[in-house]
Amino acid sequence: MNTPNASTSNTRTPDAGARADVRKSGDRKSGDRKPGGRKSSDRKPGGGPSADTVTATTADAMTADALLWIELLLRQFPELLTELAPAYRSPSAPRPTPAGAHRAPAGPTRAEREEALRAEQAHGLTPSGARTSPLRLHISDAVRDITDGVIELDEAVHDRLRLPRPRREQVAGRLLRIAGLLDRAAADDVLLEHVRDEVRRMARRCTRALGGAEPVVRVNGRCPWCDSVSLRAFPARRAVLCVNPACRCADRACDCRTDPAHRHAWSEGAWVRLAAESGADLAELTASTTDTARREGSR
Repeated sequence: MNTPNASTSNTRTPDAGARADVRKSGDRKSGDRKPGGRKSSDRKPGGGPSADTVTATTADAMTADALLWIELLLRQFPELLTELAPAYRSPSAPRPTPAGAHRAPAGPTRAEREEALRAEQAHGLTPSGARTSPLRLHISDAVRDITDGVIELDEAVHDRLRLPRPRREQVAGRLLRIAGLLDRAAADDVLLEHVRDEVRRMARRCTRALGGAEPVVRVNGRCPWCDSVSLRAFPARRAVLCVNPACRCADRACDCRTDPAHRHAWSEGAWVRLAAESGADLAELTASTTDTARREGSR
């Protein structure tokens, strides 16, 4: 019987010419990433910020803008409700008689009855109380539009964020509730933009109903048509207009020849050409038409 040699080992060793595929702890391949580092493909060409950084910055700016519009609406909506309260006496009613003279009867005057009849025939509205008061329809329409808009926006935000249906609340309470959800809405670009656009629209409606003027920013440079320093930026319209009433262009079909109220306007797509023809700085022109609540809220 053959017995194995005790001096012979059963373990196979690699050949002398073979190399073990073992790397030292300090060695790295050319394709390895350092801990916390970026690949060259992760960086934006030219060394600029990545798309994620730009998106986050845009979301922060949009959130801040929405908050400013909400603050403006919270401040002005109570004033709108105050303007809705009618005066005690109609402007068309006769003035009260001086002291000591014969007093008019307690019932409504003829002028008040005629005014009430005209309002009822034109709008189907009847005044409450013994006396008529001026019906401020543009204020009433603005209050109704803003109230309905805030309710719909509050419900839309809760639905988009998969939250329970919001409780019934006054306009101010709903606006504060929307403002408290802006941090969560910032993760949804579509929702955040919708919130910003809606509160901006309602705040502007409130401002216009209260008699506030549209913000206007002067633009450096001269109008390409009339060579006048009359270029003005209207951030609410995202447009630049020439406010010179005597401005005339070379286009025979333009309304500037027949309509005295017509003004030449350049939309956002024509700003590059306008800057080149008027001598204005494109960066300054774009900044002057930036639509933010800070400019309008500080008026």
